[in-house]
Amino acid sequence: MIRIAICDDEKNIRVYLRTLVRKQDSESEITEYASADEYLSGGMEYDLLFLYIEMKDSAFGMDGMSMAKQIRGMELARQPVIIFVTAYEKYVYDAFDVDAFQYLLKSINEQKFAEVFSRAAGRILSEAEQKKKTLIIQCGSGSRAIPLDSIYYLESRNHKVVLYLKEGELEYYAKIGDLEKELTGQFYRIHRGYLVNFTYVEGYDKTEVIIANGDRLPLSKKIDDFAAAYLQFMQ
Repeated sequence: MIRIAICDDEKNIRVYLRTLVRKQDSESEITEYASADEYLSGGMEYDLLFLYIEMKDSAFGMDGMSMAKQIRGMELARQPVIIFVTAYEKYVYDAFDVDAFQYLLKSINEQKFAEVFSRAAGRILSEAEQKKKTLIIQCGSGSRAIPLDSIYYLESRNHKVVLYLKEGELEYYAKIGDLEKELTGQFYRIHRGYLVNFTYVEGYDKTEVIIANGDRLPLSKKIDDFAAAYLQFMQ
């Protein structure tokens, strides 16, 4: 599901863009906005944003370009892919300043739209797949993406979680129960305090699991359950 926003002060253009999106071979959820104020006050996050550059219907006089700059300056879980809609090609170079994906002239050609949309959707879905291979953690006021394949295991310690990584240890505030749900499949909760990455399990018996970095961790779950999950992962 691709979450799409269309922000344009001309209703007929919003309707036309919605129609074009519906013609594409992609499952999507579309929300329309008539102004920058309406979009920004909504507080929603989107995968893809169609944005009219020359938009003027704003209490603060904010056009599409100003709105895009404000969005790029915000701390969001994910920044939207922006496709500008414009009546003039002269704005094309300004689009690079806000990392716009592409632009469409207002006399929108359906074939051109389909090509641009297909590439944008491909990028969005590719990033979503890549995100599944990383753990996003909060560090101070920012965030950091940790590749799952760099994590040997996780330990719950004093209301924090310690990541045992190839390059060392990293501690941050989190609940191991939440991470167990998020990382299910590649990781397994062998003990109330430990979540191991199946990739780096080198051996196990009824009481412990041996990790590739040499650490031995207690196995408190039934060995048959652990062995079945490990076998399923390896297959």
